[in-house]
Amino acid sequence: MALRERELLASKRVFLARGAKLKRCPACLLAEAHCICAAKPEPQQGAAFCLLMYKGEAYKPSNTGRLIADVMADNHAFLWQRTEVAPDLLALLANPAYAPVLIFPHEYVEPARCIYTSTQLANHTDGKTPLFVLLDGTWREAKKMLKSPYLQSLPVLGIAPEQASDYRLREAAHLHQLCTAEVAIEVLHLAALPEASTALQQYFRAFRAAYLKTKPHLDPDKQKAS
Repeated sequence: MALRERELLASKRVFLARGAKLKRCPACLLAEAHCICAAKPEPQQGAAFCLLMYKGEAYKPSNTGRLIADVMADNHAFLWQRTEVAPDLLALLANPAYAPVLIFPHEYVEPARCIYTSTQLANHTDGKTPLFVLLDGTWREAKKMLKSPYLQSLPVLGIAPEQASDYRLREAAHLHQLCTAEVAIEVLHLAALPEASTALQQYFRAFRAAYLKTKPHLDPDKQKAS
């Protein structure tokens, strides 16, 4: 992801995530022995994604936001800062070719901003490319980002998953709290883009399986065998 490269160049010290000594593929950031670059699907069209990332997320091998960037051809990523905003982000949100939609649970925003159905989403986009804005960070961090002034005018699409997250790579605060890629899979389904949704889902599953191979304490199959 371009944001990660920019942050690495600007960083004054080396960021050491867990497993820093592991020899990783520079593209997918997974262990070289479990690289998933060959599983990367063809770029998908029909929607754009904007990842607003909390500081440090772009470095983490467990971050799934970059999977969205690998799958969706039209993707953007920006570092969130409490007191500043990137001019390019504001320009993107104001671009008349896009219909920006913030993805966040409805209970945290006013009802007047909420989009509930695929029909309402289609009416909002009205021929424009939907630009789905995802707040990429922990639950506590995402709630901080939600307060950003430039997000207050955006309509909000909430995701209500029918089953628990299959992520397992980080502990969720709530049973049905999804990781970033899982949210995007649901969003693409609501946006009537089944091929893109399926491509991201398959890529996410490949990522999860490969990541768990280096984390046996998180892999339920290995736990059963032990």
